[in-house]
Amino acid sequence: MINNDENTIGNLKIAVLIPCHNEELTISKVVSDFYAFLPEASVYVFNNASQDKTKDIAKKAGAIVFDEPNKGKGNVTRRMFADVDADLFIIVDGDDTYDASKSRYMVNHLINNNLDMVVGTRKAIDANKAYRWGHMFGNWMLTRSVSFLFGRGFTDMLSGYRVMSRRFIKSFPLMSKGFEIETEITIHALQVGASYDEVETKYNSRPEGSESKLSTFGDGFLILKMIFLLFKEEKPFQFFGLFSLLFFIISIVIFIPILIYFVDTGFVPRIPSAILSASFMLLSFLSLISGLILDSLSRARQEVKRLSYLSYSSIMGE
Repeated sequence: MINNDENTIGNLKIAVLIPCHNEELTISKVVSDFYAFLPEASVYVFNNASQDKTKDIAKKAGAIVFDEPNKGKGNVTRRMFADVDADLFIIVDGDDTYDASKSRYMVNHLINNNLDMVVGTRKAIDANKAYRWGHMFGNWMLTRSVSFLFGRGFTDMLSGYRVMSRRFIKSFPLMSKGFEIETEITIHALQVGASYDEVETKYNSRPEGSESKLSTFGDGFLILKMIFLLFKEEKPFQFFGLFSLLFFIISIVIFIPILIYFVDTGFVPRIPSAILSASFMLLSFLSLISGLILDSLSRARQEVKRLSYLSYSSIMGE
């Protein structure tokens, strides 16, 4: 039986990536904690348009600091994934809500089991302080939505604490700009068939004076939009097939009374209704054809992503 507490890191290069926007109250502790529990790692702080002393405090704590002026977690994550090279990547928020002491276990779990990603699922120390009700419901709803649309998913899809392999990071064509980044990471893992697991970690409330950058409704809407767009892009036959079925049903509902009257009398009483029924049937046919064509293109894109993923060696091959 594999002991994930055993140090199997060896000569692997580990990068801790911390996206930050106005985290002067917590960033020093986060950087210090990861250096304490993973002294082999390099800690990178990407300062995302902060208006406070986040950058200076992170440098004093020993972090390697970069600037990303384009505000948004997706924007800064895209920059991190592009600019930093390592064998293993740990991404974590800079608000001191995640448990740095679990990082070594998560890294060893990924290495020992030859995984591409380990997600730190959040177990709140004090749920009333750590979570807003809207965030809990939103996370549950979005996690179930992805599981339904893509066949499988994660327990805590929106966790900001993950350990990921180089081949997972470097094969990921990240497109999102904001907090929908975790949704995109999840779906990328499902698409390329990446191996993953989840590890329960403690989740604490923000310290007094530190404010969440997450908008319950605004960012929730963006994440729902991302799921909708990814469903359209990655499963176009099902997406356009639903519209095709809807248009077909509407067409039939409009046409049945006309057909009954025609059978009884030999006349077509409502020409505009007949035209409308034919138009909906045409839309149904066009939606179905669009879904078939776009499904072929989607499969081609997924093959390219899969080939890109396979072009990098696994942790076992390092």
